[in-house]
Amino acid sequence: MDALLAALVALMALAAAMAAVLSTLSKAAIFAILAVAPCIYRYRKRIYVIVKTLPRDVKFLWRYTTAMMRLKRWGRNNNTVAELFTRRALKYPDAPCFIVVGDKTWTFREMANNSNRVARVMQEHLGLKRGDVVCVFMPNCAEYVYTWLGMAKLGAVSALINSNLRHRPLFHCIQVAKAKAIVFSDALAGAIAEIRDQLPSELKLFQLYGDCAPGVVDLGAEMYKHEPEYPIVTDKPQYRDTLLYIYTSGTTGMPKAAVIPNSKYLLVVVATVHMLGLRSSDRIYNTLPLYHLAGGLVGTSAALVDGIPSVLRTKFSVTNYFTDCIKYNCTVAQYIGEMCRYLVSTPPKETDSQHNVRIMVGNGMRPAIWQQIVDRFKVPQINEIYGATEGNANIVNVDNTLGAVGFLLKLLPESLQPIALVRATDSGELIRSPDGFCIRCQPNEPGMFIGLIVQGNASREYYGYVDKSQSNKKLVRDVFRKGDAAFVSGDILVADELGYLYFRDRTGDTYKWKGENVATAEVEDAVKAALDQRDCVVYGVSIPHTEGRAGMAAVARGAAAAADARALAAALDVALPAYARPLFLRFADDIEITSTFKLKKLKYQKEGFDPDVIKDPLFFRSGADFVPLTTQLFNDICNGRVKL
Repeated sequence: MDALLAALVALMALAAAMAAVLSTLSKAAIFAILAVAPCIYRYRKRIYVIVKTLPRDVKFLWRYTTAMMRLKRWGRNNNTVAELFTRRALKYPDAPCFIVVGDKTWTFREMANNSNRVARVMQEHLGLKRGDVVCVFMPNCAEYVYTWLGMAKLGAVSALINSNLRHRPLFHCIQVAKAKAIVFSDALAGAIAEIRDQLPSELKLFQLYGDCAPGVVDLGAEMYKHEPEYPIVTDKPQYRDTLLYIYTSGTTGMPKAAVIPNSKYLLVVVATVHMLGLRSSDRIYNTLPLYHLAGGLVGTSAALVDGIPSVLRTKFSVTNYFTDCIKYNCTVAQYIGEMCRYLVSTPPKETDSQHNVRIMVGNGMRPAIWQQIVDRFKVPQINEIYGATEGNANIVNVDNTLGAVGFLLKLLPESLQPIALVRATDSGELIRSPDGFCIRCQPNEPGMFIGLIVQGNASREYYGYVDKSQSNKKLVRDVFRKGDAAFVSGDILVADELGYLYFRDRTGDTYKWKGENVATAEVEDAVKAALDQRDCVVYGVSIPHTEGRAGMAAVARGAAAAADARALAAALDVALPAYARPLFLRFADDIEITSTFKLKKLKYQKEGFDPDVIKDPLFFRSGADFVPLTTQLFNDICNGRVKL
């Protein structure tokens, strides 16, 4: 009763206050308020969302506008990566550019001189010129960067090949690049030797460091025959010329060479520096592979163009990650989700928070791990990013919202935004309305993430793959109006009421494991080759407490499953890199290769690898062999007691 009386008194006081305010207003003002009030009530939810997200959206738009103004200036001036790097090298020759853990610091002068020498060697031996292609096959090192930078000064394209590849996948990547030469380090000379008989006789081989086999040019020796002056170039590279090929499986098929022009590399520069809020005093810690976009562009671009040094480690080390950050005074650290799971699994140490890392940037960090990273390692800012190497649908979480990979702006109408979520089937086919256009998803409705294409805008252009027929497979036309087009990511995301985007799943014929895209077609070919072309399907399955999906192959059953499993393990060790080898095998009575093939694969994927559910023989990859998957082993895998 007392509470009711208090509420009544408060209501009367509010009414009196409103009456007092209204008495001071003119009739016109009162009429305007009464006229607007129904509209405010009707759109109260949208108004709330706009007000709630206004700081985020304004922050993003300010940073985006600043970044795009800088990028457009470079476009107007027809600048290239090599040109902008050279300007900085001339201005700050003794400033650090790359710091290699356990090795040395590379200054801008050293990077410039060595890249000039590489360019001159390529001119002498190949007559390398604008538009020609050279493959680069090395582990993480500063030499990797100055090698492709030397090609860039001539206007040539560097095809960056995954250093884990061997045999057929390696040969495939060299072949699709249509390269004039391949540059490799001594550490990978053996991989080249294994396929040398298959390589075209006209393909020139250059080796950096170590003893060279007959017919292989010693790049290091040739470099030091030349002066370190900038090469003489008559046909100069342009802003829109192709700079790099980066291989990706996309969401279908064998690895494809995605086209990265100078304009896209420079887009990554401004996105990294401005969207993340980097400072000139920052240092970026990079253990990601330089043949991927995250390590090779995000991890190098700020160093080459803006002079923010990059600290390189050859491979990720869970015990040295934050130790390195302390030693080299890194303030920004790159990650993929799998790394973060390893980091939080280590025993706590006093040094866990003694670093100066203020930003961690990457992709694939699960919300539970995210909170542990923040709490234990005291990293104040996590910038989760999402994007496809070959596409234009790229987003970033700029305000630290747990688990989000980016957001849709609420300040702008949907029709003005270059990205969207649209309805799709389980197999990834876009659903259209009766008028033939795509249907935007409602909040909390999962959908296909797409990027609308705007030619002439570097952030919205679509460059696709070297193989244009493959590029066209990633396009959809007449999206929201007649004549428009969009890049289809192949990924399912969901947006909440505030526009925050969260990754849900990947459609198509790839899955991600150990931070790498795995093409199911490539694995299926290897399995078939090992088992006399027996029918099979390959797909990814989820394992609790792990990022991505582990590979699983369902194979038509033969006479002896255990013998087939042993033979397959040995064959896949030769044919595929470690991350692409399936962890699980299923020997099924029937594998349908029909019009329902994709539905069959989805059915297998949903069934997972539980031996209590699946009656077919199941095996798990343990060491050099596959072993029967028992209920106990299944439980150990799901509870993290088995190293994957």
